[in-house]
Amino acid sequence: MMTSAMAMAGAAHAQDGEPIKIGVLHSLSGTMAISETTLKDTVLMMVEQQNAKGGVLGRPLEAVVVDPASDWPLFAEKARELLTVSEVDAIFGCWTSVSRKSVLPVIEELNGLLFYPVQYEGEESSKNVIYTGAAPNQQAIPAVDYMAEELGVEKWALLGTDYVYPRTTNNILESYLKENGLAEDEIFVNYTPFGHSDWSKIVADVVALGADGKKVGVVSTINGDANVGFYKELAAAGVSADDIPVMAFSVGEEELSGLDTANLVGHLAAWNYFQTAESDENTAFIEKWQKFTDESRVTNDPMEATMIGFNAWVAAVEKAGTTDVDPVLDAIVGVEVPNLTGGTAQVLPNHHLTKPVLIGEIREDGQFDIVSQTEPVPGDAWTDFLPESAVLDADWPGKDCGMYNTETESCVQVQSNY
Repeated sequence: MMTSAMAMAGAAHAQDGEPIKIGVLHSLSGTMAISETTLKDTVLMMVEQQNAKGGVLGRPLEAVVVDPASDWPLFAEKARELLTVSEVDAIFGCWTSVSRKSVLPVIEELNGLLFYPVQYEGEESSKNVIYTGAAPNQQAIPAVDYMAEELGVEKWALLGTDYVYPRTTNNILESYLKENGLAEDEIFVNYTPFGHSDWSKIVADVVALGADGKKVGVVSTINGDANVGFYKELAAAGVSADDIPVMAFSVGEEELSGLDTANLVGHLAAWNYFQTAESDENTAFIEKWQKFTDESRVTNDPMEATMIGFNAWVAAVEKAGTTDVDPVLDAIVGVEVPNLTGGTAQVLPNHHLTKPVLIGEIREDGQFDIVSQTEPVPGDAWTDFLPESAVLDADWPGKDCGMYNTETESCVQVQSNY
């Protein structure tokens, strides 16, 4: 069912004073609702705040909210509905890579604009997407470097949920580790279905990896509630964060909120933002968020990415003087907006952002102690650690191509259905 923040009709390119519509494409039901509902609320808060400042181009914003219900094909249908029926000028949405991949053909066909706010596997750059979450070089690679250099990890267990993001990320990490001298038997890779609950055999295999005395580390792309059973099984096996540290890429404040964190304390996560970041911008954001929702609601990395995307879109629209997609895309490259860690995020020619990499240690209260933070890292759409990708570049304003082969100096393809 479609709802709307202001329940008004009108074309996307309405007369002055009529609302500018933006789409909110996040699951409000089904398995992903726990994560995505928060991002819907974030967009609604940003719309409310922007309207209090006078809107955009002197017109109010109207958020059109749809529920794709954690159903990947339904994401495509709802995206089409937003663009053709509601005639929105931009969409903020998707979480899983499979939902994004479902939406891509629709927004490219209809020349829509999607702001995608979650860390992902890279290997993609669409003209019609601004990727405000982390690429692998802004999360996965620095996290592995931290574990090797700071924790002395010598053997690796790459554990993931069985879908595109974990598989592609782990392919990149496996290639990276081997490039750095690791042997095949020093890397254990395992995939489990969504909602997996029996972790005893897998944890035993991880423990056995260190039978020779070498320190083992786990890189986790396990998603959703399967994490609860995984950490519980580690604790049941007598494995502490000191023994075998776990570095998670999909566990943040929202996932920890309300959980018994006893089994997670001391384990790690890599993101580009934590609620505990110390900056005036973050203090103000948390205050506004808890006022908009309630005092118990936490903030997290995809919320920051949503905020950055929203503010970059507003800046680009004001710069272009229109909400039309092509002028906005021309205007958005180079746009710089504040992040919540005290710096700025810049939109790059490959439609990714500059982002600092933060490593956090899980505390008993479900928050993170930030133990490492880098300078801003430019997002790389195509990894340097897969041979077929290392030669690729994405440059929309310069080459009008997201898959440009630097060796043949030619655009492999423009559409992103790689």
